[in-house]
Amino acid sequence: MAQATGLSPAAVSYALRGLQVSEETMERVRAAAAELGYEADPIARALASGRTGMIGLLCGSLEDLWQQSLAVGISRGLREKDRYALILDAVGDPARERALAQQLRDQRVDGMIVQPIDPSAAFWKELCESLPVVAIGDSLAGTAGEVIFDNRRGVTLALEHLRALGHRSVAVLTSTRSSTPDRPADVHATAEAERLGLDIEVVTAPHGLAGATSAARDILSADKPSAVFCFADSIAYGVYAAAQELGLSIPGDVSVMGYDDHPMSGLLTPGLTTVDWDIDGIVRAAVRLISAAADGATRRRRIIQAPTLRERGSVAHVS
Repeated sequence: MAQATGLSPAAVSYALRGLQVSEETMERVRAAAAELGYEADPIARALASGRTGMIGLLCGSLEDLWQQSLAVGISRGLREKDRYALILDAVGDPARERALAQQLRDQRVDGMIVQPIDPSAAFWKELCESLPVVAIGDSLAGTAGEVIFDNRRGVTLALEHLRALGHRSVAVLTSTRSSTPDRPADVHATAEAERLGLDIEVVTAPHGLAGATSAARDILSADKPSAVFCFADSIAYGVYAAAQELGLSIPGDVSVMGYDDHPMSGLLTPGLTTVDWDIDGIVRAAVRLISAAADGATRRRRIIQAPTLRERGSVAHVS
């Protein structure tokens, strides 16, 4: 390869890994590699560089359709950086999240991207000292980078929208378990409800359709609130299913809001009013941060992701 390009072996090696050379040199080396049918031996490369090319992607729950979209986007983004995602699912369980995070570390991944279930857990600090970690959603101590959701703004947008349309009784469905009671979005929802004079009930609901439908059915069968605000569009889909089972119309009998604007949400009837976090922007930022950290960058970056309210037809005005 060096002979074919007229470059030193070191320059060829750097170019194949996208390091310390110009774009022109990288293109020259990659063109020569394609012509010669050259493929780098990943084991030899890992031994030489001390890197595996693998980035761990630890998802809170892949039953959440938005997290599925996030995983697909990050996997593709990493592949464009000549890296591979090792995707693991914590299934909404904080204990499993800890075990899988430690497993990824022991498998010597070059870095980890995580959307934490329990951001207050003590083990994150130790983990972040042993490998580069990029957090999505909530802040973690010691990370190499963070893409943080402005949950205060997101929750405020949603609850102020409901109050402006006359709603006073709101059920909040969250995937947060009793073992992880201090997630910022949940805490802020309670504080904002008090500020706005809303009567809210916070209920745990899983991301999976069956579990979310069951939780929503219980709420809608009892003292039905005028609106249900869900901390994931996947959970909101369960409210739609439960309403249909019970013969309730949306938004005539109950209004529904989501929180991440999954592409499916605009296809519902009526379309789901939700909070959009710009998933494409999150993917680009997370891939950029973990790639830089895995390559040895020491500057810590914190990106704040601002929400926008996506109004559709699932919220009605009540008198």
